[in-house]
Amino acid sequence: MSMVVPLSHVIGLSLILFFIGLTGIFTRRDAITVFLAVEILLNAANIAFIGFAQSLESEFGHVAAFTVICIAAAEAAIGLSIVIRLKADHRTLKLKDLNELRG
Repeated sequence: MSMVVPLSHVIGLSLILFFIGLTGIFTRRDAITVFLAVEILLNAANIAFIGFAQSLESEFGHVAAFTVICIAAAEAAIGLSIVIRLKADHRTLKLKDLNELRG
């Protein structure tokens, strides 16, 4: 016997995660926590895609979620390499101190 979670619960969870991620982006001051907040936003989108796919009995949501997971993996690899490079070059991850671009 399988238990079906109502779509409203799934979308509610997705919205909560989305607003947690959005709050993290706007309130945090160091690069790694902003990076993690973006990952929370992507997970919120995945939950919404899967919820709608289950509700509409469609496979598109699963494909979209898989695509977002692939993009998030690439973003994590590139983002973490940028964070490591910033730490090595500037000795800090505070966004306030990293706001200037130099060639």
